[in-house]
Amino acid sequence: MFQTLIKDFTEMHGAGNGTLLPLLHHMQEKIGHIPAASVADIAEELNVSRAEVHGVITYYHFFRSEPTGKHVLQICRAESCQACGSEELLQLAEQKLGCKSHQTSPSGLVTLESVYCLGLCATSPAIQVDEKLHARVSAVQLKKILGELESSS
Repeated sequence: MFQTLIKDFTEMHGAGNGTLLPLLHHMQEKIGHIPAASVADIAEELNVSRAEVHGVITYYHFFRSEPTGKHVLQICRAESCQACGSEELLQLAEQKLGCKSHQTSPSGLVTLESVYCLGLCATSPAIQVDEKLHARVSAVQLKKILGELESSS
């Protein structure tokens, strides 16, 4: 399965320098994550080391090695957001969802992730729900968002 997806991409876009990131984005878009089992196939197709592929996947917070819930909630933990209460937001989310950071809620609906910088430092604390950014998030707002996510089955 992975080989076909990888091969189709490289036939269309080539396998030269600069192909790794677009290929990883493509795979994640198509299947929702980049399975560990695909790392060797990617490395072979692009003629790079497995360590390089693994390094890129683990360096960028937006790449995932495991499937996620229906929704992904990211809470920024960079300095500005921490100073404005993001640690408390993370604790609240963990409590309400019943899971820790980088886990999925027991319902399977929400994957909680802590990330470092969503680019909204001037309007901290920031979160991202799926592809939507939220700035100056309060505990009340987060509770409302979590309620909406959990009822979105």
